[in-house]
Amino acid sequence: MNASQYLFAGAALLMGLLLVALIGRLFVGPTTADRLIALDVVNTLVSAIMLLLAAVYDSVVMVDVSIVYMALSFVSTLYIARHLEGGI
Repeated sequence: MNASQYLFAGAALLMGLLLVALIGRLFVGPTTADRLIALDVVNTLVSAIMLLLAAVYDSVVMVDVSIVYMALSFVSTLYIARHLEGGI
């Protein structure tokens, strides 16, 4: 591995640590809206970690998986937000 791959792997590790903190907010959040935002940020961080690891391992498939994951995450966030409003 060269220096840039170590940098990307370190950034992925840092995002993983942030992910642990966000999972705490997801379960303890004072309101349901806070939990929804934490879930959305968790999904964004997971996708970012996938993209960083795709750069480290030079994998195009992981980029495609990340794009599909983000699309599903967006749809699920919209569905949950509409459910909270009472629209569904």
